[in-house]
Amino acid sequence: MIDFFTAHAPVLAIVVFIFGALTAPVLGKINNSLSYYCALITTAVSFILSVYLLVSVYNNGPLEYFLGGWKPPYGIEYRADILNSFILSVVSFVSLLSIIYGYGSIKAEIHDKRRPAFYSVYLLFIGGMMGILITNDIFNMYVFLEITSLAGYALIAMGRTRYSYMASFNYLILGSIGATFFLIGIGYLYMQTGTLNLTDLAQRLQGHFDTNVVLVAIAFIIVGLMLKMAVFPLHFWLPDAYTYSPSVISAAMAGTSTKVAAYLLIRLMYTIFGIQAGFSGINFSGIIIGISSITILAGSIIAISQTDLKRMLAFSSIGQIGYVLIGTAMANKYAFAGGLLHILNHAMMKTALFMVAGGFFYKLTSTKINNLKGMGWQMPFTSTMFLILSLSMVGIPLTVGFISKWYIVLGAAQSGNWIVVPVILLSSLLTAVYFGRVINTLFFKEPESSGAENLPIKMPYSMIGSTAVLVFLCIFFGVFAYLPAEISLKAAENIIGAMPWK
Repeated sequence: MIDFFTAHAPVLAIVVFIFGALTAPVLGKINNSLSYYCALITTAVSFILSVYLLVSVYNNGPLEYFLGGWKPPYGIEYRADILNSFILSVVSFVSLLSIIYGYGSIKAEIHDKRRPAFYSVYLLFIGGMMGILITNDIFNMYVFLEITSLAGYALIAMGRTRYSYMASFNYLILGSIGATFFLIGIGYLYMQTGTLNLTDLAQRLQGHFDTNVVLVAIAFIIVGLMLKMAVFPLHFWLPDAYTYSPSVISAAMAGTSTKVAAYLLIRLMYTIFGIQAGFSGINFSGIIIGISSITILAGSIIAISQTDLKRMLAFSSIGQIGYVLIGTAMANKYAFAGGLLHILNHAMMKTALFMVAGGFFYKLTSTKINNLKGMGWQMPFTSTMFLILSLSMVGIPLTVGFISKWYIVLGAAQSGNWIVVPVILLSSLLTAVYFGRVINTLFFKEPESSGAENLPIKMPYSMIGSTAVLVFLCIFFGVFAYLPAEISLKAAENIIGAMPWK
């Protein structure tokens, strides 16, 4: 039984979401609460599966599953290794805590009749990302990318303001452009090699890197995925999407969607091309480091001028995805581990920060920073969590934000990419500025009478508990950093050692 479960674990990670997405609206016809519990159970089972996969591949090596028994290049292969199992665990954990958080926030932000559909689309959104992570077929990656994108457009539009529809429409247009670029790149690769399996692609492309077809394919893929990651200056869809979507979706998307797009780029650049291949005189590592540095600084600078908390956090997220790219682009074990760690750390920090923002919205029906005056005393626990998370975002020692930055700086020093060090230091200073402004408003400004004192002062327990878990983990993994660091370092060793140009 255990052997059967292990052998089918990769496909079960996707099937559970398909089953849940189909079941939730049916149960919702009986009772809205049943659709919620369907989503809760589905994400909980997914998290257990993901952790099981991570432990299994960490101890026993990669796990392969051939859909329908057809081996590549004719069939679709699902493959679990340390890299994607680690991110699977992050995505499933964030999705689980987000749905727990949503027990309180969804009632306030989503109309009763729309909730069963909301839970169904939410499960499709997460399931699509799980599919992207587990498949070893590049066209299958595109299919799952479209599933999660379409679900994301619908989820953003479920916000209660007209701005939600505009945010969803903007994301639809720009997201479709990014997906189209990605698909064109896939088409060029297939034209050159006749296969879609990543392992076969890596083998068949040897000796063909200098062809114009491959270079054009890489260009389309990089641009398409960077648009999905909201890398500066391709970031225009993200601020509105995070600002005007329901609180639970802002939290879930901030912790998952751009990270999965980053995984796609990392996987393709390392598995197929080799990020330091330098063919035709092009150094992709240097290009990505340069773009990432600009993204880190631009996101941080723009965040300073924002007047809405969720919008500030959105621009902060744009800058933070640069850390993931800059770490993984250096092809150094420690820098790569730092970038991978930042996927986990930023997922925890930013998901929790958007949960806190949702708590302020629950009380004030607004996330304008000026409306938060004195909230540190009216909502002390929530505001204290914001303070701790802010310190972690800056990179104060004994928090997870420090750990990932430390590994990236260490890798930069080893690989000679010294330009990365001042970029990270300056970004941390800018982060302290925009978070310090909010902390000053929360704790050191007199509240203005707005009727807020007549609204619920505390977040519901589901919202408080899920946020508190993430805040605790931001400190726990900051102190006991060796736990995720060991996994990240092993993933780095495996993927860097297996690059095609090695």
